[in-house]
Amino acid sequence: MKEAILFLAEIVNDIHDVFINAFQMVGLQLTDKQLHFWVIGIIGIVFFFFTHIAFKWISRYSIGALSFIYTFTVLLIFVFAIEIQQKVTNRGNMEFEDAVVGLWGFIVLFLVSIAFVGIKRLLFILFTKRKKEKVRQYTRMGRYHSS
Repeated sequence: MKEAILFLAEIVNDIHDVFINAFQMVGLQLTDKQLHFWVIGIIGIVFFFFTHIAFKWISRYSIGALSFIYTFTVLLIFVFAIEIQQKVTNRGNMEFEDAVVGLWGFIVLFLVSIAFVGIKRLLFILFTKRKKEKVRQYTRMGRYHSS
């Protein structure tokens, strides 16, 4: 986990240097805060537009899918924050596998909950179908009269 974070930090630092050099080449001397303002702002708005288009398309089919994506994203940040906190406080081992196993826990429990909802819907369909059939049978036999 430590190696992965150091690798990602190195990539971010290299990208940071590329942006600083690019802005300097066009004559802009940006402070670190100004650089963050523009770069994160531009990345964020581009990401927002792609996400908005994708979520509008997904929402046609399932709001549950959007809820899953949002929850998974928050959990992804949460598990890595826990792993980083463990490294900073020396209270546990910072391991990538811990984060992955935690996310698998969510996915498995999510699938179990989907199975329960599916079973509930199936039973509802079966029982409402039986009720409709009984009403039809009683109506044909003259036992059921509606007013």
